[in-house]
Amino acid sequence: MGNLFDLTGQVAVVTGSSRGIGKAIAHRMAEHGAHVVVSSRKADACEAAVAEINAAVGRAAAVACPANISSKDDLARLARFALDRFGKVTALVCNAASNPYFGPMAGISDEQFTKILMNNVVSNHWLIGLLAPQMLERGEGSITLVSSIGAFRGSTVIGAYNVSKAADLQLVRNYAAEFGPRGVRVNAICPGLVKTDFARALWENPAILEQAVAGSCLKRIGQPDEIAGMAVFLAAPAGAFTTGQALIVDGGAMAV
Repeated sequence: MGNLFDLTGQVAVVTGSSRGIGKAIAHRMAEHGAHVVVSSRKADACEAAVAEINAAVGRAAAVACPANISSKDDLARLARFALDRFGKVTALVCNAASNPYFGPMAGISDEQFTKILMNNVVSNHWLIGLLAPQMLERGEGSITLVSSIGAFRGSTVIGAYNVSKAADLQLVRNYAAEFGPRGVRVNAICPGLVKTDFARALWENPAILEQAVAGSCLKRIGQPDEIAGMAVFLAAPAGAFTTGQALIVDGGAMAV
C-alpha cells in the first residue's frame, strides 16, 4: 500500500493562503508532494508566502495568483491560471473568508451582512462551479471548505459570521450528494479558536480567550498547522472514503 498521505501529482488551489490557516495548508500540501496555487487579495503577500513555502520544501512547489474572493471575475481568472499552468486541479480548499463586523447581530448593517454572506458562502459556490467540472470529468478530486465550530453555536459577537459558516456546511452536504457518484468528495473543516490574525479580536481579548480555553479539553488555543493536517488528510488517499462531513478540529471545545 502506498503512502496514505502522499499528494504527489496533485494540484491544489488554496484561497486565503498568504497567511494563517491557509498558508499552513498550502505549505503542508506542498510538503506532501502537491503543486499549490497560493491566492489572496495582495500580490506581494502571495509572493512572500510562495517564497517561504518553496524554501521550506526545497522545490518550486508553490506559485502565486492573487484574487479577491468578492469578484467572480477574479475567481475565474484564478481557475484559468491554475488550469493553464498545471492542466488540472485535483484539490480545492476554500479557506478565504471575511468578517467586517464584531458585535450583536441587532447592530449589523445590511452591507456588512451581505458582504459576509457573499464572501463566505457565495464565493465558495462560485469557485466550486469553476473548478469542479474538470474534476467530475476525470472522476476524481476533493473540495474542502474551511468552516468553523461557530456553525454549531450562537454568538453575541460573531453571529453573522456563524450564519455564513453554517451555510457552508449545507453547501458541503449538497455538493457531496451531487458530486459523489462521479468520484468527487466535498467536506468541511470546522476549526475552533486558532491563533491567526483573522481571529485576533477573539484571542487577544483576555475574557474571550479564557472562556474558550477553559471550555475545551486541551485547555489551549490551536495553531494553524493543527488544521493543515486535516486538509492534507481530506485531499490524500487517506480521505478517499470521506465526503459530506463537517470535521471538527477544536481541542475538544465541542466535547464538553
